[in-house]
Amino acid sequence: MKKYYLEVINCAIEAGKEIMKIYLSEDFGVSYKEDNSPLTLADKKSNEVIMQTLNKIDIPIISEENKEIIFEDRKNWSEFWLVDPLDGTKEFINRRGDFTVNIALIKDNKPVFGVIYVPAKEKLYFGSIEIGSYKKTEVNSTFDDLEKLKTACERLPIEKNDDVYRVIASKSHFNKETEDFIENLKSTKPNMELINVGSSLKLCSIADGTADIYPRFGPTMEWDIAAGHAIVKSAGGKVIQAENKKEVVYNKENLLNPYFIVSM
Repeated sequence: MKKYYLEVINCAIEAGKEIMKIYLSEDFGVSYKEDNSPLTLADKKSNEVIMQTLNKIDIPIISEENKEIIFEDRKNWSEFWLVDPLDGTKEFINRRGDFTVNIALIKDNKPVFGVIYVPAKEKLYFGSIEIGSYKKTEVNSTFDDLEKLKTACERLPIEKNDDVYRVIASKSHFNKETEDFIENLKSTKPNMELINVGSSLKLCSIADGTADIYPRFGPTMEWDIAAGHAIVKSAGGKVIQAENKKEVVYNKENLLNPYFIVSM
């Protein structure tokens, strides 16, 4: 599978370029799905770029912007791509930079490779169980060699030299369960700081060491976290179900995630 990694990393960057063309324009082409979530022209353009690459690889695909595939047709898939062409559409519409391109490879219901590109900030995260996890800043062009790319990156996690315990707590999803979880933490982590980042950058913050724990007691879909899960896992962290402490799995009949906790 390693032979596909560079190609998929590059297609995430190219998708990010298409997103930025629309981000810098005056018309986002916003429409709304049946669940009232926003959809922009950038979502569609990014998905087109990603599909052009992934369709050349003989592995099935689940993407947020593709037609839904019924469970009966996908339940026996041993591996598949899981894609969110624009995670953080509300961040995009509000012209905040915390939106990402997410591509993950799932094998036997677990993530084995993930790439997250942050086009407005020109940051790239990627990782796999074979090669580890990496971060690169100032990324605005594609790459021609995976080993050279790895050498030019920071290996994750990046060590921190402070005593502050940073908890990711989304302002828009700060509910009673999240509040209770944080209150319980305070007994063992008195020097605590709450931080807020958008989209899959929450998981990237755990992987790169700028945050310590991310409790999520609210709805997310499989494509929202799969790439970040792969990056966190490949950096030595974990993404576990809040209820039973088992690793989050993918390709469930219902693609809604359980409540989960991300940490190193």
